[in-house]
Parts: sequence; structure tokens; C-alpha cells
Amino acid sequence: MKNLLGLVILGCILTSSVALAEPSLIVVFPQTNYQTSAQKIFFLGTAPPDGQVLINSKPITRSKAGHFSPSFPLQLGENLFTVRHNNQELQIKVTRLTTSPELPQGLAFAKDSLTPAVDIARLPGELICFSAIAPPNASVSVKLANQTTALSPQAQQAQLPSNLAALTGQNQPYAQSSVGNYKGCTTVATAADLGQPQFQLTLNGKTITQPGTGKIQILSRAELPVSEVTVESGVARTGPSTDYSRLTPLPKGTRATVTGKEGEWLRLDYGAWINSKETRILPGAIPPQTIIRSVGYRQLPGATEIVFPLQVPVPVSVQQSEGAFALTLYNTTAQTDIIRLDDDPLISRLDWQQEAPEQVKYTFNLKKAQQWGYKLRYDGTTLVLALRHPPKIGNTRRKALANLKIVLDPGHGGKESGASGPTGYLEKDVNLVISKLLRDELVKRGATVVMTREDDKEVSLVERQAIINQEEPAIALSIHHNSLPDNGDAEKTKGFGTFWYHPQAHNLAIFLQNYVVRKLDKPYYGVFWNNLALTRPAAAPSVLLELGFMSNPDEFEQVVNPEEQKKMANAIAQGITEWFRSVR
Repeated sequence: MKNLLGLVILGCILTSSVALAEPSLIVVFPQTNYQTSAQKIFFLGTAPPDGQVLINSKPITRSKAGHFSPSFPLQLGENLFTVRHNNQELQIKVTRLTTSPELPQGLAFAKDSLTPAVDIARLPGELICFSAIAPPNASVSVKLANQTTALSPQAQQAQLPSNLAALTGQNQPYAQSSVGNYKGCTTVATAADLGQPQFQLTLNGKTITQPGTGKIQILSRAELPVSEVTVESGVARTGPSTDYSRLTPLPKGTRATVTGKEGEWLRLDYGAWINSKETRILPGAIPPQTIIRSVGYRQLPGATEIVFPLQVPVPVSVQQSEGAFALTLYNTTAQTDIIRLDDDPLISRLDWQQEAPEQVKYTFNLKKAQQWGYKLRYDGTTLVLALRHPPKIGNTRRKALANLKIVLDPGHGGKESGASGPTGYLEKDVNLVISKLLRDELVKRGATVVMTREDDKEVSLVERQAIINQEEPAIALSIHHNSLPDNGDAEKTKGFGTFWYHPQAHNLAIFLQNYVVRKLDKPYYGVFWNNLALTRPAAAPSVLLELGFMSNPDEFEQVVNPEEQKKMANAIAQGITEWFRSVR
């Protein structure tokens, strides 16, 4: 599998020594016997500039140095490619897999098509839905306990592309055949362990019955379990798998009633889902609910802490906007008559509102639009919110970044190679080269720079996040170089890109994107909101930079050019300096 945003290895892993090897024909991607569901694929490689490179007897376009990345359509099944340069020849097989479910032949359900596929639990009266793939014109039903539910053939529904399609400009739904797709729903009014549903298929006068793989439970509203978050930061999501979007992480100790289950995922009372591995069930606990009266306040060096005394630790969510920070407490009812908040370096006013039953929202109106990071934790049953003050930004031109700490994260390292260029030169190496150059430029301007790695070693994403949270820098930058999904147009896609997640990082992302593109006359790839491990840290504005495309033959030549690397490091350092001046 190849790299996307510098997060996954591209093609076959080659050492950087390939770039220094004897001149020869090299295809870095795809390796032979590669499998994909994409409708086309690009070939990434290089050969000596003399002569032509032919793929299936057709000459392809190359850069001055001989690099190439043309795209070719793929038919379903095996696709054979011959890559030739002078007397060298490579044979590569690429298999395109279908994304449509395979219809069964005869009296049978399609393999692994019965849902629910895992154990589920629902509240009384909630919809329980079933689906199966079976031959057209069949009669399909499900028996659950003492009731039978008919499953009906479904009309064609638009299929959505993956999130990666937003990076290639091909983010459009497409039609997919729904032939053989049967669905139906029912409800059960009372608590019970219903066991496995029994699926029945009748075709041409013959009938088979097959049990589902997931058991079904209806929870008792009077005996709902209560879960407690056992990890430092519980990952809350909009649905029961990692495919669903993240919500505000839940601090360790958070308690919530479990209102549903799906496999190893728990649905919490305020609507979010969490993996059960990050929680424990509290025997005999009643549904957590709390009142809140006054809110505490204290100023610390570099931060203001707001203290919310609660009876039990309840779920929370955060919403940042320009000039405001909002915190919502769930399962909470206000009994508030008085709050003390003195003149503060950060906060101009605190407003609160009981937005809904058992849901209280606190809005901190800030003195400046730019926010500098926050942390949430529970001390026993008391929620503590720390809002960081603006850093002291230098006034001298020579040491404009004095007093500022910056975390630099050279992406990948060790076994995590990142993307590969057409020669096999690895992203992890060029990330480190430019990060060190950038570090030197920032130090010249007076900054204190913390690197997540200074050599070719593996540092986990969790460790990189921990460094940012521990160091509490003014800003954090992760340095990467880009590549594309299989169906991307590698010959035409190039440029500088910026990625952010928390609104506090948006202004920095926009500023650096515009500054570097203008300063270096780089192609503008885009600014993306993206849920990446190195944009998620909330302790400081955190941005991930993609400095150029390893997969573009012409841009790769700039990426590995020492003079261009120095220009890039200087432009980013100067952009950071100008941004701090703009938000002083």
C-alpha cells in the first residue's frame, strides 16, 4: 500500500541507497502482483534520461532527470504491464478487484453478507435492521424470537467515495448495483436476550435457513450499565467503528450510561460511541447525573484554569470559534447563581446557558481571536479546563522568535518510511533533512526548538503527540512530503499543502500556506481540515505541512535539490515569524 499524506508506505520499500545505485530502469510502484479497487493506477519510477521508456509499447513522458509517473486504466481482474527501457524490461501484474458484492449462485446467501454481523444491543422500541445478499427474485425473511420480518429488495442507492477522494478532486458519489440486496427492520418492545436471528431464503420452491453471526439483546431501561473511561483520553466517535468521525475526547474517569452496543463498541447516553477496551463497567452504578453550582477560577503562569465542581464526572464536548471557546457538559443541570471571573489575560467574559435538559453550555468570550491551546482533565469528580495564555512574542527583528518554543516533527522514521520518490529515495529521509534546516533557521531567530526525532529512528504517533502535550509549545509543525492514492494523477498533481484539525490552528495553516506558495512560487495544492494524529493535539496550534509531492517527477527533483531544500526551510521559518507578528 502506498503513502497518503506521508502516513503509509508507498509501493515496495527501497532504501535511500537506490538513489545512488548504478543507472537502471526502476519501477518503485506498483510492485508486481499489486491489488487495488481503483479504476486506474500510476506507475512511479525512473530510468537514465537517454532513450525512451515504453509501457505496453507506448512511450511515456519523463522529467529531465528521467523520472516518470503516468497513469493507466485498469480492467477488472488481471492487468499485465511491460515496462521497457533500452535493453531492460520489467513485467508487472496489477489486479483490479471489484467493489460490488458477489451474488451467490443457486439457493444460498452471499458469504459474510448477513447483518448484524456482530452482537448488538438496543433499547426497547428502537429499530433493529437486517440485511442480506441473495439471488434476485428470491423471498427473504428473518425470524427473531417469535416474530418474522420480511426483507425487501432495495432500490439503487448512490455510493460515496472514501474520504481520500477529497485529495484528488474526485469526491463524487457513484451508482452501484443493488441487485440482490435485501433489507428490513423491526422493533422489540420489551427487554430480552433474543439470540441469533434466523435468516430464511426461498427460491424456486426451495427454502434454506441460516443463523446470523450476531446475537441481539434488548436492554432494560431500568438496568442500563454504566461505563467509566479508563484511558487518559477516550476516543469518542459518531458511530461504532473507526470509520466514524471523532468527537471531543473523553477525559479519564468520565462516566456515562450505556444505551447500546455493537460488537466491542458502546453507545453512550449523550450519543457518542466508544470502544469498550477504553472503558470498564461499574457494577451497580446508577445513570450518572449531576448538578453544577458555581464555577471556580484560578490564574496560573501561562494559563487560566476553570474548575467545574461536579457530583460525578460526565461527558463533555468542546467547540472553538473565532474569539470564543465553548464547553458543553452532558447529564448536567445548572443550579448556578454566582460565578467569579476577574479581569483575565485571556477571557473577557463567561456566559452559560442550559441549552437542553441535562445539557449546560459555557462560552468563554476571549480578548483575541487566536487561541493557544487547551487541556481537559478530571481531578476526582471535578472537571478542570486549562486555557493557555498567548506567548510572549519578541519585538526585535533579529530575535523575533525569542521566548517561543516550537515543536518540529520530522514525519516517519525507522521502519515507517513514508512515501517514496521515483528513484526509491524515501520521504522519512528528506523530512529529517528539511526539519533540521528549519530548526536551524528558527534557532537563528531566537526560538527554542524541540524535535520529535533527530535521526532515523521510529517514533510512534502516540509518542509524538505526548511530546507536544508535555512541551506545550507555542506551535507544533509536522513536516511531510506527499503522495497520492492509486487513482490520483501523479503527473499533474504537485504543490504545497497544509492540514489542520482544531480551529485554533486554522489561521496558522492558512497563513503558512499562502506565505510559502507566494514566497517560493510553488503550486497551491490546498488547505485541508484533516483528522490526523499530528493535527489532533489540542495543547497548542498544531499543523501538518506537505512540502511537495514525492510522486510528481518534476517536483521530486526540487524536493531532493539541496538549494531548494534551504529555500523551503527559510520560507517556512520566515512565514512562522511573520505569523507571530500578525497575531501579537
